[in-house]
Amino acid sequence: QVQLVQSGGGLVQAGGSLRLSCAASGSIISMRVMGWYRRAPGLQRELVAIIINGGSTRYSDSVKGRFTISRDNAKNTVNLQMNNLKPDDTAVYYCVASRLWYGATPTVYDYWGKGTQVTVSS
Repeated sequence: QVQLVQSGGGLVQAGGSLRLSCAASGSIISMRVMGWYRRAPGLQRELVAIIINGGSTRYSDSVKGRFTISRDNAKNTVNLQMNNLKPDDTAVYYCVASRLWYGATPTVYDYWGKGTQVTVSS
């Protein structure tokens, strides 16, 4: 079993930056895919970014060019650097991990963090 413990987040003004971190209780080397989802009030969960073992990344169009995902297998961590934040980025962000599959469907992810609030004021 892998537990994902999130940190970071908070309140920031539009144009500001935040960094989310996710620390796994076990090794993430066996997790082919690590990523971040978010859920804004009244909306469905949105896949924000993923990083695959080997370093390939994917981003949603809404965050491309502003967010950067990274992983450190030695430290069992995955981070999301969020720059030029917008009010539309306000959401609860979830760290996710998958042993094998990836995609926009939430059910393909085997492990989820508890979520952390990001609020961007205008």
